Amino acid sequence: ARAVGGLEGCRRQRGSPGGRRGFTVVCVSFVMMKRAAKALHVLSKHKRGWSHSDTVTVQRMFLPPNRLHFSVAEDDLNECVGTSDYGRWHNGGGYCHKSAAIDPTARIEIGALVHSESVLRANVHVGSGAVVGPSVSVGESTKIGYNAVLSNCSVGVSCVIHSGVCIGQDGFGFLVDEEGCVKKKPQVLYVRIGNDVEIGANTCVDRGSWRDTVIGDHSKIDNLVQIGHNVIIGKCCILCGQVGIAGSVTIGDYVTMGGRVAVRDHVSIASKVRLAANTCVMKDILSPGDYGGFPAVPIHEWRRQVSKLQRFYRKDSNS
Repeated sequence: ARAVGGLEGCRRQRGSPGGRRGFTVVCVSFVMMKRAAKALHVLSKHKRGWSHSDTVTVQRMFLPPNRLHFSVAEDDLNECVGTSDYGRWHNGGGYCHKSAAIDPTARIEIGALVHSESVLRANVHVGSGAVVGPSVSVGESTKIGYNAVLSNCSVGVSCVIHSGVCIGQDGFGFLVDEEGCVKKKPQVLYVRIGNDVEIGANTCVDRGSWRDTVIGDHSKIDNLVQIGHNVIIGKCCILCGQVGIAGSVTIGDYVTMGGRVAVRDHVSIASKVRLAANTCVMKDILSPGDYGGFPAVPIHEWRRQVSKLQRFYRKDSNS
């Protein structure tokens, strides 16, 4: 295991309880899931006495902190996914539901899981630990990174979904009832992602509640971006790191947002707007141009405000 740099403190067991042949690898620590999976693949080459139908499964992706458990036995598949309707994919070693429609050229790496009625088209790549939820559609040549989770969504052609991205989870919608209790609003719609979209690591895109969340063609989204439910983003938009967009925002085409831009809920931003870093949008922006500040104002006005504040500060410090 040290040879592949994936595991430390591993032990190999033969003749597991119940008469099942195989071995178990217990990781005291791991650097990343990909290396652990690679270590398991190397060890699996030394199997003895296994039938052709025996499969290598990831029994549990996450145990208590700093422990990862891999098991070799076909019976463990039922423990992993709870049903025998899943089988190992020939290209990569991941698992898929028998009702999923998967192109033969798609690659599903070991540890990845594709659920029922999902559609994976030609040359799709699903990284280790990724989960493609029920009825998700993924377009041709799209790459899904390690540990990404896709649910309640469709993804276009030639997209890149980086590691840790979560798409299609419930939006942050709540209400207070007559008794003063906080109740969850139903989040029942979807996320629609266009073609040639790139979404950075650990970005979250919430599913819609009253309209679908949409990301237009050729848009590029940095790491650690939050896109709320019902948001519509036009084509060719650029969102830099730590941008936060609240629910039901409408954004036009060719919009650029610098780092840590914040957009309040239920506002509209026109096409060809550029927002400086740390800008806070509190109301509709209806005209193209450059904006900055808190709240957002045209960039030349924001610069005048900053200049006046600096002069006031100098006067106050000299008095």
